[in-house]
Amino acid sequence: MGTERQDVEAARAFYDRISRVYDAISDASEHASRERGLELLAPAEGEQILEVGFGTGQALVPLARAVGSAGGVSGIDLSEGMAMVARRRLEDAGLGDRVELRVGAAPPLPWPDSRFDAVSMSFTLELLPDDVIRELLAETRRVLRPGGRLGVVSMAVSPRGKPESVLTHTYKWLHRHFPHIVDCRPIDASAGIRAAGFDPRQVIEMSIWTLPVVALLAVPAPGPS
Repeated sequence: MGTERQDVEAARAFYDRISRVYDAISDASEHASRERGLELLAPAEGEQILEVGFGTGQALVPLARAVGSAGGVSGIDLSEGMAMVARRRLEDAGLGDRVELRVGAAPPLPWPDSRFDAVSMSFTLELLPDDVIRELLAETRRVLRPGGRLGVVSMAVSPRGKPESVLTHTYKWLHRHFPHIVDCRPIDASAGIRAAGFDPRQVIEMSIWTLPVVALLAVPAPGPS
């Protein structure tokens, strides 16, 4: 438990430090994949949507516009620095009244059962250890309404039968040896989501600088959560 707490605090401090420059570092490479993920999620007027790991709020603005004044968006992120940037972005867009932001580690998700029509995560799952991914996806099922949906954009493992690119191999090595600097790693998001009781309905394979990326839309599979 002590080590886990230290890891969380280290991650919080890291993202607080880079929050003001995060978009300059990452948005140019992540933007197209995140947009494709939002297209799959297809947020609609009047819906209640949760974003886990909202970062600087790049997706919060289109989500809030899509749900309109009859809907609402909630978000949770580990970093207060990132939340400050996101709040400023929402206020500049005139959408602050449609979005509720919370700062804290997830899981758990501090909302009641069956609260949301959809949950969105972009470049979030791959930051977490495997056991925490399982816990977060279980919490996601809990807060989704019947018929709800999950949208995920994530770094991905290389497609079966295709060799890893040099950059992917290097990235994995850096994460293994310098996790405090390279804090994410490729994951098999589709397999993890299936194991957590979701049924992927659409999966789109993409890449960023030869690093595999996947955008997917899933719904809770029939059966107990």
